[in-house]
Order: sequence, then C-alpha cells, then structure tokens
Amino acid sequence: MKAVIQRVKRASVRCGGLESAIGPGLLVLAGLETGDTEETCAWAAAKIASLRIFEDGDGKMNLGLQEMGGEILAISQFTLAGSIVRGRRPSFDQAMNPEAARVLFRKFLDLLKAQYPRVKSGFFQEHMEVELVNDGPVTFILER
Repeated sequence: MKAVIQRVKRASVRCGGLESAIGPGLLVLAGLETGDTEETCAWAAAKIASLRIFEDGDGKMNLGLQEMGGEILAISQFTLAGSIVRGRRPSFDQAMNPEAARVLFRKFLDLLKAQYPRVKSGFFQEHMEVELVNDGPVTFILER
C-alpha cells in the first residue's frame, strides 16, 4: 500500500454532482497494490490516525487529529501503484485488481474509522475532482 498524506486546511472531492468535504485535517490518497492485505491496511490506518503532524502553540508538530479536532478525507487512487520508471507510459502491473481493491479499500476505511471516527471518503473507481488547500505544505508518503 502506498499513501500520500497531506495536512490540509480543507479538502473536497466531487463526482457526478456528489461531494465529500472536510475542514482542517488530513487528505489521504491511498493506492492498493498486489499483495496488500487486511493487515497492511490495519497498519496504515493505525499509523495515519496516530500521526502527530499538526503544530502546537510552539510551532512544533506535536498534535494529532484528536487534539486538533480534524477530519480525514480518504480517496482511493490506483495510480499510486503505477510505475513511470521505464518508458513514457505508466505501468500498472503492481496495482491490485479493481474488485479486490474495492473490498480492501472499504476495509481500510472501516479500520481507519475504528481508529478515528471522523472519516469521509471519495468515490471508488470513478473519475473525481479533488481540491485541497495544503497546510504548510506538509506532505508525507507512506509505503509498506
């Protein structure tokens, strides 16, 4: 699993007239790869929910979502499993097949909500418009 985690002031995702939006918190773009399991998702959910990447009164990254009252917007993004190392066209050989990824991404969302209940999500396997205001900018890449 690969995830891009961004600290945001706000973020939203739109698809076909539907919208999911958050205020301050984390935007998580998650790519599931062949070989990822429920255990992989549990590890990632625990890690993401416990990150202390929000500034305290001294300007240090000491606060987590719990302390600052933020939200999470999690979006499945299969292109994170792509490779652009060779050639000019991306290869998606490592991307999990859509049927299995749908089930595992839903499980990831459930595991994330079990760690921190204020989670919203994007629209699986749909063309989406994502907007965000990155706070910092603060962006981390999580891989396992």
